[in-house]
Amino acid sequence: MKIIIIYDTKHGNTKIAAELIREGLNTVEGNTITFQNVEEFDPDKEEAYDLILIGAPNHYGKPTKPIKKFIQELPNSSIKVNSYAVFDTYMFKDYEKVVKKMEKKISEFMPNLNKVSSGLSIRVAKTKGPILEEELPKCKDFGAKLVK
Repeated sequence: MKIIIIYDTKHGNTKIAAELIREGLNTVEGNTITFQNVEEFDPDKEEAYDLILIGAPNHYGKPTKPIKKFIQELPNSSIKVNSYAVFDTYMFKDYEKVVKKMEKKISEFMPNLNKVSSGLSIRVAKTKGPILEEELPKCKDFGAKLVK
């Protein structure tokens, strides 16, 4: 599979989650994985992917502005994708809040895009992290599940 992971991060926690998800994706040989911060992504570069993973921190109950903009512009970009999954990092009780918002927006902007899995929410201890120790294996398991 050809996979791209696009993420935004404020304090590094969502990047860590994305890296661990990538480890899980790599448990199956033969995958080609592109790993990129949303700020560095070139929407005009023509590429095709089997799967796109989009990750964002929970920023006041919403995905960050760069991720919202990326999702809105995805249908008009040169990137072609067949399926998607999303993940977020959160504190307190905002479990899956951003995941659900991203999934809703993706289904609005790209209704024919196949959601391969419900999103993953990873809890952080404080605003600047770290990710709670018990949450770390969930990331790798999520990636492994996506490629099986």
